[in-house]
Order: sequence, then structure tokens, then C-alpha cells
Amino acid sequence: MSASPLERITPAFPALAGHGSAQAGREALAAGRGVWPHLAVLTAFWIYVALSNVLYANNMQASLSSMKMEHVFAAWDARLIQHLLLYPLFLLSMWRSLRTGWRPLWRAVPIQLLCALGFAVLAAPALVMGERLLGEGEHEHAASSAHAWSGFVAGPEIPVWIASATNFLVTYGFGLALITGFAFYQRLRDSQLRSAALERALTQAHLAALRMQLSPHTLFNLLHTIRGQITWDPPAAQAMVVQLGDLLRRLLNAGEREFSRLSDELQFVALYLELQQKRFADRLTIAAPARDDIPRAWVPSLILQPLVENAVVHGLAGHEGAVTIRVEASVSGETLTLRVLNTIAPGRGTGAAGIGLANVRERLAVQFGERATFAAGPTDDNIWRAQIHMPLLRDGPESAAQPDTAAAL
Repeated sequence: MSASPLERITPAFPALAGHGSAQAGREALAAGRGVWPHLAVLTAFWIYVALSNVLYANNMQASLSSMKMEHVFAAWDARLIQHLLLYPLFLLSMWRSLRTGWRPLWRAVPIQLLCALGFAVLAAPALVMGERLLGEGEHEHAASSAHAWSGFVAGPEIPVWIASATNFLVTYGFGLALITGFAFYQRLRDSQLRSAALERALTQAHLAALRMQLSPHTLFNLLHTIRGQITWDPPAAQAMVVQLGDLLRRLLNAGEREFSRLSDELQFVALYLELQQKRFADRLTIAAPARDDIPRAWVPSLILQPLVENAVVHGLAGHEGAVTIRVEASVSGETLTLRVLNTIAPGRGTGAAGIGLANVRERLAVQFGERATFAAGPTDDNIWRAQIHMPLLRDGPESAAQPDTAAAL
């Protein structure tokens, strides 16, 4: 059994929206779903054409009947059958036209003209067929009807046939322009969706690389801390190794997530500072917000870790005095402010261009764009201050999406 025009047209439309027709499995299923919007547009257009032609013919016949001119236009039911007969031919012609495209012109233009003319010249015979199916073509006005099949074959009604072909040729042109524009819109939309998906994937890969960069950096600093304890305080070094295992487990877990709760981030920072305090017990003092004072918010995972590492390394460098490291978190409106402050030796301002601080700055730029700022530098009272202003994320990672990215989806 041969396939109907509707069935033959079905596999073709996916190519118009960029799906391709040579793939299987899930891509074939997705391609099948892409067929129906095109069919819906063409069907809605053809219904509009059918109703317009029927109403126009009825109105014109009513006007002519008042002047005693009967049977100039075919009955409305015959015209309705005409459009029903032309509908699969219309779909088939559109399918062929869209599959052909317009490049190269020397090959595409003749095929496009053949599709249009082949559809248009069948309009008059389709109307004759409609009249014959209703029993009108041979009984009431077989001799005078402009659409009688015998008259059409004989040739005296060629002007009427040409007029009908011209009318449906214009209709075909409008339909082709409509479905071509719709196909172009779908390709553009799909391209934008793919671009947005690729941009998100690139951003996630970039952030993953930045988070992985923190792991060896933190590990090297901690191993250096434990190495200093092994020779003169082995029990303390052993205890620090146990804490290091807990810290690394948390580090790996946090590195796999894009966002974490601020309370978890501060807990991780406190564990790291406790390890450092065991090495520099006589010089290092730590101050962190109490659990009840921590704002309920989400932050990028390990965003504070480079800042406290920088505070330890550069705060203790260059002098033998005591160092205080203070971690602060506050909320003002819809902005979350994170600060890490540490005392430094007088006149010392190094550490602004380290790997950790550059990592923080880049992550904030990737995840929040201009909605987040980061600044680090010494103050007048020998305090190094690293400060982050970022949007307050109360509802988890979903609220961190860039507005332009959300608009594109």
C-alpha cells in the first residue's frame, strides 16, 4: 500500500528545523515531534484559505444572483471539497519546496516553479471533481458551467482555468513564505537554545576547573603546615593528619558542588583555621561569627577558602608578631557581604596577586557578572581586608542564574 501525502511529508520537516533525517533513537523521536508545528501552521493557513474562498464566492454569487446571473460561481460545498482535495497536494508541494531550498539557484528555482505550478493547475480540476461528487456538474448547468470537465478538456474555458491557477499560485506563494519564515524562526530558536546550553556547559566546566584548582593549592599548604610539626611535636602532627583527612573529605565534597550553604562554608573554614592554629598557637587568633549569627544564604563552594589561606600565609609572613584573623558575614537588603580580615606587618601589602585571590575574582565574574564585586588590599591600620559583595541567594543555586541566560531559555 502506498503512503499517503501526509505520511510522506512527515519525515521531511525535521530537516527544515535542523534536526536531520538520518539519525535514529532519541534524535528520530525528537525529529518526529518537530513535524507537528509545521503541519499545524500549514493546516491553519489552509483552513483560512478555504473559508476565505468559500465566503468570497458566496458573496459574489449573491450579488450576481440579484442581477439574474445564476451559477457563475460554484456552490460552497463544491468549493469546500475542492480545498479538501487540494490539502494533501498542498502539503506535498510544500514538503518538496522546503526540501529543495534555494541553493543553488540554478537548480532550486526550476524545481520551486514546478512545485508551485503543479499545485496551481490542479485547482480547477479539483473544483470540477467536487461538483461531480455532489452531482452538480452534469445536471443543473452542465452546458453553461464554467467548470464542466468537458468544457475544460475542450479548451473554451482556458481563461477561467488560467484565472483559477493564478489565484492559487498566489495562495501557494503566501503559504510558502509563511512556512519558510516559521522554519527559519525554529532554526533561530533552536540555535539560541543550543548556544545557551553550550554557554552553560562552558561556564560549568570553567567553574569546575577553578574549584579543582583550589584542591591542590589547599593540600600543599596543609601538608606544609603538618611538615613543620613532625620533627618537634609528633603527637600534634598525628592529630593534624586525622583532621587533614576530615578536611580533605569536606574539600572533595565541596569541590563537586557549585554552591553550598554559608554555614557549611564557614564550618569548613573553621576546620582549616583550627589546623593552622595548632601550628601557630602562640601567634594566631581566630574570630568567626556564631552559628546563630550566620545569615541563611547560599554561596559558591569554597569561595572563602582562598581568602583565609591568604590571610594565614601573608598575615604571618614578614614578622614575628601576633596575627588575628576575623571572618564576617552580613546582609544588607539583597546583598550578602563576606569579609576576611587579618593583621599584617607594618608596610606589608603583598598577596593581592596570588592564585587564590585571582581564583575568587574569576569565579565571581563567571557566576554573577557585574552583580558581584571583590576587593582586597591593606588598610591604614595594618589590616588586610578581602571583601566580597554578591547577591543574596536565599533559595539555593537556582537564584544564581544570570538574567540574560534565563531570558534566552
